[in-house]
Order: sequence, then C-alpha cells, then structure tokens
Amino acid sequence: MRCLLFKTTPLESAFLVELDRHEDGRGFFARTFCETEFSRHGLPTHFPQCNLSHNLRSGTLRGMHFNAAPHAESKLVRCVSGAIYDVIVDLRAGSSTRFEWFGVELSQGNGSALFIPAGFAHGFVTLTDDADVFYHMGEFFHAEAARGFRWNDPKFAIRWPSAPVVISERDATYPDFHPDAVGG
Repeated sequence: MRCLLFKTTPLESAFLVELDRHEDGRGFFARTFCETEFSRHGLPTHFPQCNLSHNLRSGTLRGMHFNAAPHAESKLVRCVSGAIYDVIVDLRAGSSTRFEWFGVELSQGNGSALFIPAGFAHGFVTLTDDADVFYHMGEFFHAEAARGFRWNDPKFAIRWPSAPVVISERDATYPDFHPDAVGG
C-alpha cells in the first residue's frame, strides 16, 4: 500500500513528498514518514534530530543555510502551521543541477514536505503569521560546519514572493556565496 506521494523537483535528488490522505467525516489521516517508501526512493531513513521553528510574523526569512562537509545534512521539512515559501539551492560538486534553485509553498493546508538532500542550501520566508516549520535532520548539528549566504545573492537570483520583513542579523549579513564554503 502506498502512503506517500513522491514528486520529483527540477533539482536532482530533491523530492516533494505529498500526503496520501484518507478522509472521512472526522477529517483525514495520513502517514508523514515511511522507512520502506523512503528507502525505495533511495532516500535516507535515519534522522537523528528534529527541530521546530516558530515564526511570529509573515515575511520572516530564515536562510540561506547549509552545513559544510563532512557534516552536510539532509532535511525533511514540513510546515505544520501557517504557510511558507521554501527554497533550496543545489551546491553539490558534480551535480547536473549545481547552483540551480527551486521554491515551493509548504503549508498546513497542503501538508506537503520537501526532502532536501545533503549538500543543498535551504531557506524560507513565511507567508502567514504564526508559521511553524518542522524539520527532520539527517545529521547532528555541528556549529563549526554551519554556513550560509545572502538570501538575495545575485549568483542564484532566487525569486522570493516578497522581500523579508523580519530577518536575523546573521542572515542579513551573510556574504555572497563562495564555493570554498561548501568544504569537501
């Protein structure tokens, strides 16, 4: 029985994971993760950490973040309250989609998740107040490996739905991307 719907994205190895909802008069039930189905798609099934990001205001931007090798991390990201515009950038050397980006709306309403392979940068801007984002992390956090680049770096020309209203000083002052930051 299929419980998740895996949709390819324009970026190599990244998937939109949609719910296969079973609805009735009470609402719906849907599985959000299945080790067998993830394995069948060649995706990791070990997520040693989970994180929750609560964002008070619409227009809050977090990103663009990644971890340098050897601590690059995959992520499974789902918006469980409100809505976000989620963006990923392929930074992997040798990838056919290196330096390309993809953005998608994730929301409580659509229930979709985005699987982000290790070696990608990730960020989002909230589309609603009180947006909660839940992350399954494929690697333990290593502060010394944390990196980032500006959300509006001209190298990537990401088309955000709007400029950020709320952004941390760290995210606002990241330098433009440099390939040496990825490590390896």
